[in-house]
Amino acid sequence: KKDDQPTESLRALIFQVFIPFLIAGCGTVAAGIVLDIVQTWPVFENVTQLFILVPALLGLKGNLEMTLAARISTQANLGQLDSLREQWKMTYGNMALVQCQATIVAFLAAIFAIVVDVVQENTFNVHHATLLCASSLLTAAIASLVLGFITVGVVLSSRKLHINPDNVATPIAASLGDVTTLGLLASISSILYGIVTTNVWVAPLMIILFLLMIPLWVVISKRNKFTKQVLRTGWLPVISAVFISSAGGCVLDLAITKFKGIAVYQPVINGVGGNLVAVQSSRISTYLHQRSEMGTLPLSDPKVCVHPFSAFFGKGAHARSGRVLLGMALPGHILFAYLICLLKGGNATVSPLFLLVYLTSALIQVFLLIYIAYCMIQWMWRRKIDPDNSAIPYLTALGDLLGTSLLALAFLFLFYVGNHDPNVAGGE
Repeated sequence: KKDDQPTESLRALIFQVFIPFLIAGCGTVAAGIVLDIVQTWPVFENVTQLFILVPALLGLKGNLEMTLAARISTQANLGQLDSLREQWKMTYGNMALVQCQATIVAFLAAIFAIVVDVVQENTFNVHHATLLCASSLLTAAIASLVLGFITVGVVLSSRKLHINPDNVATPIAASLGDVTTLGLLASISSILYGIVTTNVWVAPLMIILFLLMIPLWVVISKRNKFTKQVLRTGWLPVISAVFISSAGGCVLDLAITKFKGIAVYQPVINGVGGNLVAVQSSRISTYLHQRSEMGTLPLSDPKVCVHPFSAFFGKGAHARSGRVLLGMALPGHILFAYLICLLKGGNATVSPLFLLVYLTSALIQVFLLIYIAYCMIQWMWRRKIDPDNSAIPYLTALGDLLGTSLLALAFLFLFYVGNHDPNVAGGE
């Protein structure tokens, strides 16, 4: 491994990142519109714990697919997936691993949502609890299967087309992830809501069946060389991330009672921030894998933490990509905000004041995430922790919490300064 590996041109970086970023952004806009529609469905109005579950489940899917994309991208860039036999081993091992992680973490996310609701409302409804668990498990299982195969296909196709999969795989994986997961959760929970009122045994049976499948996924993952290490070490980041995202869910649950219009923007600000930081995380991780042994930082980036100015305006490859990604956030969010307005999601209007406050919140989120990503990944590498498996869950979950909190603060600010957009005035 050498410290002078060739780097791609600025034009190639912008081209390869911006198009998938736009596609992913359209996916988050679609997710926002779906959330705006389904918030008035009977199941969401009567089982309000679903609002706590939404960021956790979307974050879980994002974490699993993005870490999968980052792992496979690194292996592809190192030339470890050039044979069909290795590609097959990697695919079925990772599919089993993701099913295992999705089942366990989706169950924990549902339990967390139930506990938070019990603490807040001081009541417990067993039918709502089993409905929540069954919906979470079935959504995670189906979404993991579909999105996992799409992610693998994107990485392998990028490799064949001589496109850096680090730039493409994570945004593409996320573009379908949010809207697919949210659509599945809304549909499954709505169907089960109609079933469990007369057949109370259906939801508990589904929960038992999913939990009984866990040992099978563990055995398959443990016997696969591509996943056996992740099976042992990849749990803390994913589980921690779900609880961090769930904190964002609590913020959303509180904010949506006052501002109905926040629903359409929440997946967008979280999705865009998560997509951009995932690209940066995947790039830094591959850079380290190519240039140094784990535990030793390369000569070009010897420090764990740097000044924020250096992180964005330094001469290194990470500062350059950080500038590009931060620069994409501004036109991207403007485009997505007007796209929401065009599609009339959340009674959306885009006044200059609303746009200014919204963009400020979004840029603060992306700036913090990209800076934290550099320091976190350098620290993990120094500690011999593989950032491909550990960094993205923390970063995207932090993006969920930051994005939802900053968005709620933006709506509160606009409300108190007398902004009368339907976004801000509605919902009471």
